Amino acid sequence: MKQLLRLLPLALLVVFSCGQTNHKDAVPDPSALTANAGNPPNDYGNYLPLIKAFVDSAFPNNSLNGSILVAKDGQPIYEYYNGYADPKRRLDSIHAETPFHLASISKTFTGMAVLKLWEQGRLQIDSLVAAYLPGFPCQGVTVRMLLNHRSGIPKYDHYMEQLGWDKRKQVTNQGVLDFLIARRKDIPVGRPNRSFSYSNTNYALLALIVEKQSGLFYGDFLKQTFFDSIGMKDTYVFTKADSARALPSYYNTGRAYPFDYLDLVYGDKNIYSTVRDLLKWDQALRSGRFFKQETLNAAYSPYSFEKPGIHNYGLGWRMYVLKNNKRLIYHNGWWHGNRTAFYRLIDEDATIIALCNNDSKRIYSVRGMVDIFGDYEQGGDAGEGGETTAVQPRPTVRKKKPVATKGKPALAQRKKAGPAVKKTGNTRK
Repeated sequence: MKQLLRLLPLALLVVFSCGQTNHKDAVPDPSALTANAGNPPNDYGNYLPLIKAFVDSAFPNNSLNGSILVAKDGQPIYEYYNGYADPKRRLDSIHAETPFHLASISKTFTGMAVLKLWEQGRLQIDSLVAAYLPGFPCQGVTVRMLLNHRSGIPKYDHYMEQLGWDKRKQVTNQGVLDFLIARRKDIPVGRPNRSFSYSNTNYALLALIVEKQSGLFYGDFLKQTFFDSIGMKDTYVFTKADSARALPSYYNTGRAYPFDYLDLVYGDKNIYSTVRDLLKWDQALRSGRFFKQETLNAAYSPYSFEKPGIHNYGLGWRMYVLKNNKRLIYHNGWWHGNRTAFYRLIDEDATIIALCNNDSKRIYSVRGMVDIFGDYEQGGDAGEGGETTAVQPRPTVRKKKPVATKGKPALAQRKKAGPAVKKTGNTRK
């Protein structure tokens, strides 16, 4: 709230100034959206100066290469589109129909896809994962534990490299499972349900479960179940066939990210979408037409209480559980220069969405706008929430010790094996 008070003088200036061409304040024609097309709220005028002031302060000189949408009661009240698909050569302006890689916001779709199959009686979330993925080697792990990151399984995007995956070969979802089965003894899996540990492996495996139980490719299931029904016309699950149309991403220096050996795994990432389509997703979840309330209650409930604090995780959703009993449902993301933020204020029916492809950490500061709509006790911790570029400490994988053979001491064999694996910056939240 203090941050908003500091912005008030700037907000007053904005009221009397001309809007920039890349800021869209007017409410678009509701027919252009399939989100809630109810009566626009009467207090748009109260929100706009604060929203504009916040965005101008957070992204001075149009520094964001991306898009922002803020909505109330399902109606967009502020939209921002700035930059280029190729910022270095200033080619292809970003606009409302430009899909961005959602990174870990993709997990919200994977989680809800699993819960849809649960509603339909096609799986049980408290059943063992091994019931759906033959050969799954981690005893005692349930589907729910994958959903809430309590499986104890570390990140495939760390251990596969450390254990010698040939990076000339693309990793697939089935490859993630097969590697886990083949190298289980070398992977430091924790005790199931002991604690929260965010892991992309969980959601790569959940995407496989969606495919096994639906009989469809993960992307086709999402398209038939959500995208088409909701009207998310600019949303898709990336496959290699989409390489030409997918928005490229960049380091903050402007250098392009190359295609990576991990870039075909989905479920944990790899959904492309727009801010307008994400608003449709938000409104569909609120509508009561797609999920039972008990399912949503399960998705939005906190499951991890080992550490004190406001941060928690549901079934595919992060959340802040605040001292004033308010709950902020959200998910952020980062993958190879794509940074994303998706905040859902359930009580106020407000939504804040920001997407970029130029590795701007400032994208997560949009969380500060939640106090424009309600008392969410925002303070100086706008950088919290887990989406940073810092590499999480990796568990040490267990490598087999070299065995001395006749005429070749173990030390000589160890030298021949090459240097220890270096840590890399490949990490995603």
